[in-house]
Amino acid sequence: MISVFDLFKIGIGPSSSHTIGPMRAANSFISGLGSKLASVDRVEVRLYGSLAWTGKGHATDKAIILGLAGNEPARIDPDDADRILADIMTAGQIELGRCHLVKFDPASDLVFDTDTVVTSHPNTMTFAAFDKAGDMVAAETWFSIGGGFVAREGDPIAHEGGDVSLPFPYRSGRDLLAMSGKSGLTIAEMVMANEVARRPREEVVAHLDAVSGTMFACIERGMRGQGILPGGLKVPRRAMAFSERIHADKHRNSRAPHEIIDHVSLYALAVNEENAGGGRVVTAPTNGAAGVIPAVLRYYRDFIPGAGAEGVRTFLLTAAAIGGLFKMNASISGAEVGCQGEVGVASSMASGGLAAVLGGTTAQIENAAEIGMEHHLGLTCDPIGGLVQIPCIERNAFGAVKAITAASMALRGDGTHKVSLDDVIVTMRETGRDMASKYKETSLGGLAVNVTEC
Repeated sequence: MISVFDLFKIGIGPSSSHTIGPMRAANSFISGLGSKLASVDRVEVRLYGSLAWTGKGHATDKAIILGLAGNEPARIDPDDADRILADIMTAGQIELGRCHLVKFDPASDLVFDTDTVVTSHPNTMTFAAFDKAGDMVAAETWFSIGGGFVAREGDPIAHEGGDVSLPFPYRSGRDLLAMSGKSGLTIAEMVMANEVARRPREEVVAHLDAVSGTMFACIERGMRGQGILPGGLKVPRRAMAFSERIHADKHRNSRAPHEIIDHVSLYALAVNEENAGGGRVVTAPTNGAAGVIPAVLRYYRDFIPGAGAEGVRTFLLTAAAIGGLFKMNASISGAEVGCQGEVGVASSMASGGLAAVLGGTTAQIENAAEIGMEHHLGLTCDPIGGLVQIPCIERNAFGAVKAITAASMALRGDGTHKVSLDDVIVTMRETGRDMASKYKETSLGGLAVNVTEC
């Protein structure tokens, strides 16, 4: 089972698979050396597949270095990251795991290998440690499998909470419908029951509140941010000006009928500009799609009468169940299935979460989640310059608006529909499998090659 602690991770931008995952893998490799660390004189990291092709645009090199230096995505202050990196570059040394100093030259010790073809996973990285004689002390291969999840070659994928017997071990949308019908519980209540089987309720509530608090704070920071986003595309931040125009219209009494849509778009833009700038965000379920759920969640909080903290938790718990189904049965990695696995999944999660807090039945929630994904099928991942900026930032706004539309459509019906959530998950997985690799986070196709970088 996929926990809310798995799906909603607090970290830094710009990418869950290319920033958070590599940082966690690097940190885990160094931590796992134990007593061997004292004999290490040099480390070498090689990146393959999508990590090699778009890693520099996604700050994978920075993430690896920060991870080797003992930093974790959830704990590092984004404002400190550049200072730590500058110190390492200036000194030509890195303190592995914060306790063992060795020489480090990114030009030779961190290799973006675009020549070697990997078949295990498109986001593959290898770590090797050597002693002063040049003999290998340890070597490991890691995979960044989307949403900040990582797996070491040969190990089973570990999830938060360990192997615990759960009261509602759902594996499909069909299971959710059946278990809800039998128990009389909502999806959110069943997910909470599973979480409480793993840890105290207070800990679950605290995490949900921390997640929503981080999301809302990210929106606020994004709406205050100014300047040009890093990476070389010279993309200006737009959220602050966008916000000012909305408020100016209010004062002129010229409010457009679609003003609420403008607010939703603003919230998504704000989050994804923060993400692109390396700010603190929540994987929801990935960094590239980090703006969809916060935008819809704030729409619920600010525009729906009676919204409150408990509703926010219900939204997140419901969304987690839907995201978990995609993670278990398909993928949430753009490098595996394209952006349908990122913005598409986020929109599906937000659709279901919103339908839940608007009073939808389990059938209507499942219908909303299905609609949310059905109309993202085939969505490619083709970031210009390998940066999570174009088309990623605006794409989150469209994903959020689609989510609200999907929830509304589902709530206007009685929950019966021809295409099930399980059907659309299988279709998304098969579509991603058939999608050409150049459209899966390699920046070798689509907008990435048809738009001139400037």
